[in-house]
Amino acid sequence: MSGIVLDDFGSLVERPDARLRRDSADRWRALVRPADGLGKAAELADWLAAVQGVVPVRPITAPRVVLFAGDHGVAALDVSARKPGTASALARAAIDGTAPVNVVARRLGVPVDVVDMALDCDPADLPDEVTAYRVRRGSGRIDVEDALTREEAEQAFRTGTELADRYADSGTDLVLLGDLSVGGTTTAAVLIAALCGTDASVVTGRGSGIDDLAWMRKCAAIRDALRRARPVLGDQIALLATVGGADFAAMTGFLLQAAVRKLPVVLDGVVSAACALLGQRVAFRAPDWWLAGHATGEPGQAKALDRISLDPLLDQGIRLGGGVGALLALPLIQAAAALSAELPVDEGAEPVDEAVEAVEA
Repeated sequence: MSGIVLDDFGSLVERPDARLRRDSADRWRALVRPADGLGKAAELADWLAAVQGVVPVRPITAPRVVLFAGDHGVAALDVSARKPGTASALARAAIDGTAPVNVVARRLGVPVDVVDMALDCDPADLPDEVTAYRVRRGSGRIDVEDALTREEAEQAFRTGTELADRYADSGTDLVLLGDLSVGGTTTAAVLIAALCGTDASVVTGRGSGIDDLAWMRKCAAIRDALRRARPVLGDQIALLATVGGADFAAMTGFLLQAAVRKLPVVLDGVVSAACALLGQRVAFRAPDWWLAGHATGEPGQAKALDRISLDPLLDQGIRLGGGVGALLALPLIQAAAALSAELPVDEGAEPVDEAVEAVEA
């Protein structure tokens, strides 16, 4: 199997249509007074106009939650409030419909997909459609060994690109991207610290709700993994293999290919933020196709989002993970689209300089 050429993404990812974004912004003068009266909702509609390639905006009718799942060997250092190798329980709840994300998804009518990339359980314990893409059982302990082989990292990355194609081809118009992992916030912190050139303490958060002793263990593990990450910073696939994981590699591939396919994505927590930061290193235009659903309070997430110039849509103190925060941002995004699509022209409003015509993507 030939190696992945990441440089191709730099040319394949285009920017959303800036002209249509301006047209959408100008159009509010004929819809509401003051023209900026709808604030963030109008800005979201302008972004949607650019990514959809049409003014007024089309309604969001086929969103989908996608959760990449994996266990991380670094959890053996007791850096999580959850026991090592128990991400399969999180996945099982999401599959059975009993996780918080399912409760919100049912209310909003959104399907939830779980993709097992590296859960540490017998694949027979989960449905075949969930385990179909698994690369390996768990990942290496990144403070002392590689998470994956390079071949496994490439396989996982390709899985992410293939899934992005599948969703784009099936008519999905917005992906809410999250993770189900144990040890994932530690891995995310390593990647963010390495890519931002910061030390461990700057990016180490409380993750699943750890105490001070666990925080110190987590900080030490990140510090040790950072030493292993720095020599491979120039090779993103090698970085994912060394201090990432199969779920991180798949999510990074997914984000990049979604940008190629002009499929907008809402990021959930620190794991998706870390993958987005890595994706930006590959294709600098790619973040223009993503939104940050919410602020988690994780310092690593804040650092990563600042680097890719994304502001969280919500800050409700949600730290649960598993796609909940991204999904809670969906009504705001859908409302923004509906306002653009359904508001009638205010005859007494200031006229728009030029007529805005619908332009198909």
